Amino acid sequence: MQQNSATPTHCPYCALQCGMNLTPAPDGTVEVTERADFPVNRGALCGKGRTAPAVLSSRVRLTSPLVRRDGELTPASWDEALDRIAEGLGSVREAHGADALGVFGGGGLTNEKAYALGKFARIVLGTSQIDYNGRFCMSSAAAAGIKAFGVDRGLPFPLEDIPKTGCVILVGSNLAETMPPALRYLTELKENGGTLVVIDPRRTKTAEQADLHLAPRPGTDLALALGLLHLIVAEGRVDEEYVRERTVGWEDARAAAMAHWPEYVERITGVSVPELREAVRLFCEPEAAMVLTARGPEQQAKGTDTVGAWINLALATGRAGRPLSGYGCLTGQGNGQGGREHGQKADQLPGYRKLTDPAARRHVAEVWGVDPDSLPGPGRSAYELLDALGSDVRALLLMASNPVVSAPRAAHVEERIRSLDFLAVCDVVLSETAALADVVLPVTQWAEETGTMTNLEGRVLLRRRALTPPDGVRSDLEVMHELAARLGGEGNPEKRFPTDAEEVFEELRRASAGGVADYSGITYRRLAEENGVFWPCPATDAARGATHPGTPRLFLDRFATDDGRARFAPVSHRPIAEEPDEEYPVLLTTGRVVAQYQSGAQTRRVDELNAAAPGPFVELHPRLAARLGAADGDPVAVVSRRGRAVAPARVTTGIRPDTVFMPFHWPGEGRANTLTNPALDPTSRMPEFKACAVRVEAVEAAES
Repeated sequence: MQQNSATPTHCPYCALQCGMNLTPAPDGTVEVTERADFPVNRGALCGKGRTAPAVLSSRVRLTSPLVRRDGELTPASWDEALDRIAEGLGSVREAHGADALGVFGGGGLTNEKAYALGKFARIVLGTSQIDYNGRFCMSSAAAAGIKAFGVDRGLPFPLEDIPKTGCVILVGSNLAETMPPALRYLTELKENGGTLVVIDPRRTKTAEQADLHLAPRPGTDLALALGLLHLIVAEGRVDEEYVRERTVGWEDARAAAMAHWPEYVERITGVSVPELREAVRLFCEPEAAMVLTARGPEQQAKGTDTVGAWINLALATGRAGRPLSGYGCLTGQGNGQGGREHGQKADQLPGYRKLTDPAARRHVAEVWGVDPDSLPGPGRSAYELLDALGSDVRALLLMASNPVVSAPRAAHVEERIRSLDFLAVCDVVLSETAALADVVLPVTQWAEETGTMTNLEGRVLLRRRALTPPDGVRSDLEVMHELAARLGGEGNPEKRFPTDAEEVFEELRRASAGGVADYSGITYRRLAEENGVFWPCPATDAARGATHPGTPRLFLDRFATDDGRARFAPVSHRPIAEEPDEEYPVLLTTGRVVAQYQSGAQTRRVDELNAAAPGPFVELHPRLAARLGAADGDPVAVVSRRGRAVAPARVTTGIRPDTVFMPFHWPGEGRANTLTNPALDPTSRMPEFKACAVRVEAVEAAES
């Protein structure tokens, strides 16, 4: 442990990246205290943040490398474990080629580690087969944002702007449970006289705060947005001057919306025409308003079009690119934003550059000291990569992800992982995926390493090391350094993979310079002194001839397109990939609960959180429960074309009668993602987590 002074740092979980102070105690525990100076959470923390140090305990974490011998994972030295990985990856590459090697990363990795992992895959392994679990987070919003605005940054304005606007339409987000400290922004919005419209098929704790709650049928968010735009046109609420001066594509978008008249949309969504009209009134009457989306509309096989339709509302009413207004996406994972900006994603290079852009390849290759032609092209997206395991992709290096629980069609993904010739996992705990590996490496956690994260606002921040890691634990940067030495050939390739995070960040700055996500003007010193810096932040401010201040608010002067204008999305409603039928008559939607996080690999090891959320459940309406003869707490089975999950019933009027909800944090018989549909959005390659056809069955006591 370090000295007993407090270290200012950030929570390891969601994309708020709440500020906190950590103080080691003489008994080996770590105390979390309020850090009121960080503007995002202003000292507030949820239960996950308060209990985060529990996972630092050697009681629940990995502290030694593990190597599979005679079918069992047993402790090993670091040299043996690294040699085994190099041998496993090297032999597959020699036998089947570089693209037989896969790399799968995570949205919780720091910018430095995400950057190094993308570089490692491409110049050490030589593979195009790299993606990350952030693909399952906000890739649809990213694709729609790039189409509309020319750039993807979760929120184009700071959170502090939300309470100052006139109305927020919140689509498919349950902030009260997924990001509890952020709920204060909606509370303050209402205290300031603003209004809140929440769109969710469930009456969540967030929906209970709304002035208007719309509960559409899962998978119909696209039709709902088109119906609202139809009414905006019909009621003469379009900002014609703004549309003329700052956008293109309005005629086609308007024509598409006019085919979605209110009564037609009511039949599709289940949202009544009076509710549609009230939503339009609340959104259009104030001078300023925002549309915020999250996983609900995004995790669909038409997620890009759906988000594009919600962006259309902001454009048609003249909101985007104006103070206290616009469209934003609530990023989920801790570094879901930065993780894709700097090279983990299959088609991107650092700085949010396109891998297919010759100029981008030249720039990054020069920083890396390699021939641009040696860089592989784009690879498979996350689910497609997981689906190819054991066939085209024969070996996998996996960092900070647990797809056995978190991927769609999870039982199939587990089967593909088991079929690999070789699997190496770097993690802080023995997750369900790590338990299947040939080699597991124990790596440092958030409180034991320094690095940068990029939160949902596009605020790059410094997460400081507060503790000394246990003996036997190394950082992911050290892992890549050592593997580069073993796999990279001649010329001391490990020198291209420094183990000091600040040194890696300095290289990242150069690699990102001139890109969409330009970090070249950001330094560790600035991050410490300024409580974070918003990208883009070039090395200098050409207009002022001085240090660039960062960009808290995007698009106020122009959008990041070639002509500076935003693009409307000419989209139309289409059904979900798997509609209910006689055999599977109910819709399943999935999500999170407040006391658990993502696949639960870390939070399920915290006693206090387990006490609050001990296991999965099936939320269903009393009418459906009555048809099944199931009471609250009785086990029920949810069955899809892909699998079966069993969990206790939670009977509530807060969900539609045609819909059931399951949280996805748990493995075993209650594993919700056994059921979900891997149908992919054609643009973002996002799977359709949020809607699939199921049937619900009562479970006999003997079976349960």
